[in-house]
Amino acid sequence: MINDMFTNRERAEVLTQALPYIKRYVGKIVVVKYGGNAMIDDNLKQQVMEDIALLWLIGVKVVLIHGGGPEISDMMKRLGKKPEFIDGLRVTDKETVEIVQMVLAGKVNKSLVTLLQMKGGHAVGVSGMDGGIIEAEIKDERLGYVGKITKVRGKPITDLLEKNYIPVISTVASDHNGNVYNINGDTAAAYIAGALGAERLIMMTDVAGILRDKDDPSTLITGITVQEAKALYEEGVISGGMIPKVDCCIEAIGAGVKDVTIMDGRVPHAILMELLTDEGAGTMILGK
Repeated sequence: MINDMFTNRERAEVLTQALPYIKRYVGKIVVVKYGGNAMIDDNLKQQVMEDIALLWLIGVKVVLIHGGGPEISDMMKRLGKKPEFIDGLRVTDKETVEIVQMVLAGKVNKSLVTLLQMKGGHAVGVSGMDGGIIEAEIKDERLGYVGKITKVRGKPITDLLEKNYIPVISTVASDHNGNVYNINGDTAAAYIAGALGAERLIMMTDVAGILRDKDDPSTLITGITVQEAKALYEEGVISGGMIPKVDCCIEAIGAGVKDVTIMDGRVPHAILMELLTDEGAGTMILGK
């Protein structure tokens, strides 16, 4: 039991060590992009929601942006529709985008809101379509209703933050003609964090961060500047699926986000480790 592991003095010491970090983030906006295995595993999901609820309780303005790719694929299969991908992006025809909207804006979004409230947070679930938060257009005709973001409105989100809610945002968008679009979660998080001028953007993934040797977790690069990140592209250190993630991080910093962290969402309480300890978690890309 945890009560047997730590004395009251040790618990108090942990809290006092976190105080400088708490002071840094109280009243500041922190955007968390949540997906991958941390979303599939129920125990990890509980821990992520605990982290977010705790941050909210100490006064951090947390915005949670979520995907739900595995849940979408599962629903498609249950409805007899085979998922297809081009360059890692889901081919989204008219029927598929209806499934995306149903799963992301419905099932996944509301389950996360419920979990956050069970952990003591006050959350409101919205989609990118609500209040015109995300406007989009077709990204590539081959992909169907996969959207390229054309505009982000931060005010509906800041309105929720000012009323002391945790906005939980699903990554679907619309255009002026009422078409619905599936939006890449990392891209949506970068645009929204930029529109909000967030203090931090945390990208939860299925890898430890940027590794100098992709097969060796001990080669984790804990912190780099944007210029150093660009050099790592040229060296081939940032490659494959990490390229679009780092692109999103750099885009967010260019839009005004101070720092971005790519971290392994499979590590228990990684968010608290990153924000409230010296150790941190993952790779931080520094805005300055």
